[in-house]
Amino acid sequence: MFSFSQPTSPKFGKADSYEKLEKLGEGSYATVYKGKSKVNGKLVALKVIRLQEEEGTPFTAIREASLLKGLKHANIVLLHDIIHTKETLTLVFEYVHTDLCQYMDKHPGGLHPDNVKLFLFQLLRGLSYIHQRYILHRDLKPQNLLISDTGELKLADFGLARAKSVPSHTYSNEVVTLWYRPPDVLLGSTDYSTCLDMWGVGCIFIEMIQGVAAFPGMKDIQDQLERIFLVLGTPSEDTWPGVNSLPHFKPGKAWLGYVDHAEELASRFLQCFPKNRLSAQAALNHEYFSNLPPRLWELQDST
Repeated sequence: MFSFSQPTSPKFGKADSYEKLEKLGEGSYATVYKGKSKVNGKLVALKVIRLQEEEGTPFTAIREASLLKGLKHANIVLLHDIIHTKETLTLVFEYVHTDLCQYMDKHPGGLHPDNVKLFLFQLLRGLSYIHQRYILHRDLKPQNLLISDTGELKLADFGLARAKSVPSHTYSNEVVTLWYRPPDVLLGSTDYSTCLDMWGVGCIFIEMIQGVAAFPGMKDIQDQLERIFLVLGTPSEDTWPGVNSLPHFKPGKAWLGYVDHAEELASRFLQCFPKNRLSAQAALNHEYFSNLPPRLWELQDST
């Protein structure tokens, strides 16, 4: 049994310190509950991971816990506690009542431009924070962006995230939900960097504006690629050096109209050639954000 929130307190690291209120969802190896702390009465989210004797603790759970332990940022979901028993590993998170997917469902047809800008700004702040620490999220999608009742956006679900100190050539390419997967990953590249996350930012940006997914493939990888290339054009060795050597590439423009500076910013994220994608930190300085209140630029990273 281990804990890090308050290692000297007997109240942390114990299952009986929390009360389960209702089930929020269930996956292949974990169930998430809305809960309440018996210590301070605050609502929490309990991610209960089932441990299989023959398999031990799922590696994605270990990865998520180890990465989140060291991340303290207003735009990243806070891991309060870890509870380890023989049968389960429970990650105790701050409770955030909805996610961006649910939020967009409640506001069909696209979000208000001011809300789009504020959500994108917060997403970039969170990503800039983890990217500066050599961490990739690798699974950006609206379901993994939590929205608090005060409008705070928080990056969540770091089960696929990776810490990286040097460019990697070894990751699996099955890492991002198809609609938000960059073309380099779809084409079989495993040479990942922070550019991987920035494609997902562009897809989410467009989806917030227009109310539907940017590239909603319906079949398989090839269908997804065709939807991307229909909008951005089919890449060549001139526009994307090395593309011909990617395992799934088959050689073979419309664009979307947005509010001021949004189209140009979206196009900087949605570059087929990974190294051409704008970084999170650089994007924060884009003219699209020039009319945000000055106090937003003075926000501290920590919660």
